[in-house]
Amino acid sequence: MPTIKLAKNPDWWPQAITVGRRLRRRAENISALLLLAMFLCFIVQIAARYVFNKPLGWTDEVSVLCWIWCTLWGAAFVLREKDEVRFDIIYSGVSTQTRRVFTIITGVAAVVLLGMALPAVLSYIIFLKVEKSAYLGIRLDYLYSIYAIFAVAAIVRYSALTWRAIKGKPPEIELGSGSAL
Repeated sequence: MPTIKLAKNPDWWPQAITVGRRLRRRAENISALLLLAMFLCFIVQIAARYVFNKPLGWTDEVSVLCWIWCTLWGAAFVLREKDEVRFDIIYSGVSTQTRRVFTIITGVAAVVLLGMALPAVLSYIIFLKVEKSAYLGIRLDYLYSIYAIFAVAAIVRYSALTWRAIKGKPPEIELGSGSAL
């Protein structure tokens, strides 16, 4: 089996970028499927309640679970740095160097806080194996495992952003792109 030597193989980076883009598109596909499932459950619930006068509890449960998964999955794997919410009025008014410092401070804070919380989060998710959802009977540890995935992805993301800022590159954002509201 051939081994990849990063120092001697400069061709690995474009391949890694290509793989990353493909994985991102699949993550977007999963988010779209979750939104579709949520929408279909919403339509089924409307029809069941108002056309047939027989409300369905499972559609509400599936909608909520799809919403939770879609939100955290999207934040972990789909959301780009330039799409993140920030205090643009302050951030866009400072120098690139100050933006780097802001990125380092918030990145370190996010990594430390999420890292400190991760053991308790994992413990609680494992504890949830004794509970099941009301209508579908699915173990809650499976349903809420997405938060652990999100937390780990956020730690990796903010570690990378912090490292890039330390190395001298501010985050890629669009200054002044927010609404006037």
